[in-house]
Amino acid sequence: MALFDFLGGEFIDVIHWVDDTRDTMVWRFERQGHAIKYGAKLTVREGQAAVFIHEGQLADVFTPGLYMLETNNLPILTTLQHWDHGFRSPFKSEIYFVNTTRFNDQKWGTKNPIICRDPEFGPVRLRAFGTYSMRVTDPGRFMTEIVGTDGEFTADEISFQIRNVIVQEMGRALAASSIPVLDMAANTADLGKLVAEAIAPTISGYGLSIPELYIENISLPQEVEKALDKRTSMGIVGDLGKFTQYSAAEAMSAPNSAAGAAVASGMGAAMGLGMAQRMGPWGAAPAAAEPAPPPPPPPPPTEPVWHVAANGQSEGPIAQADLARRVAAGQVTRATLVWTPGQEGWIQAGEVAALAPLFARLPPPLPPGA
Repeated sequence: MALFDFLGGEFIDVIHWVDDTRDTMVWRFERQGHAIKYGAKLTVREGQAAVFIHEGQLADVFTPGLYMLETNNLPILTTLQHWDHGFRSPFKSEIYFVNTTRFNDQKWGTKNPIICRDPEFGPVRLRAFGTYSMRVTDPGRFMTEIVGTDGEFTADEISFQIRNVIVQEMGRALAASSIPVLDMAANTADLGKLVAEAIAPTISGYGLSIPELYIENISLPQEVEKALDKRTSMGIVGDLGKFTQYSAAEAMSAPNSAAGAAVASGMGAAMGLGMAQRMGPWGAAPAAAEPAPPPPPPPPPTEPVWHVAANGQSEGPIAQADLARRVAAGQVTRATLVWTPGQEGWIQAGEVAALAPLFARLPPPLPPGA
């Protein structure tokens, strides 16, 4: 009985992997020299794939499910080993579990500035950074192209290479986009999709895909940003002369400021000079002179009033606004006689220059015989 227990312990009959690291992409099942029992159970969970490597060659790849390792479930391995249908012996193979879920929040960024030609600013240097997600879409290719014999492969080991691919294509996209620098913030989503589509063939050659790629920021050099801030401030200020006067007034009114002290000293000197001029030759102050009264305001303009001859009688006085309403109603015509104070005699309304605007919109009188 002890012999059978020893032989049973030499064979592996359950193969599975539970990942709790969140960054492991590939993990090699450690059999520690034990052979895999024919008919052993292989459990591949969702988000995993199992890859068999036999004598250095890629054999079978298993998607999620529960498998009995027999010749009908191992077609490639059966072909490599020339097994017949009666084969029941244990066998030895390396088994790698591949994590096929998304690896999110992977960082990328430009090491050196990207030189682009902006239609408004000319040649500019841009930097960009963001995040992306990746996943394994072809476990067999990923094993042969990237992992090799690494027993525990993490996302950090491939992220550096993917960053280089993203940055290279990002430089091309920014240089060829012809999007003004000031409008790039509104086009980051389109640029991200453009870069993701451009790098897809290269990334698929690794057995990977990039489901999402985000551009979080596109920035200018610090000195250019400062100049841009000054330009924005000037646009907000508007009238530079008024802003200068306002700034000078604020500086003068600020307490304990050098500008305020200088203004106070100048005002003191001016006041002293004025007092000296008002003092007499012996230092006595003359009698205070009363200030001259301010000139009276000009009289308000008076609106002319008119008298109108109607039915052999004089109507008035009539204000100009009322006269305009009568003209519009046809009650006063160009031939109507009018008189205003200061005018010599009665004159036809059409010959008075002050009333000409009232008839500007009316047609002239018809010629005789019309």
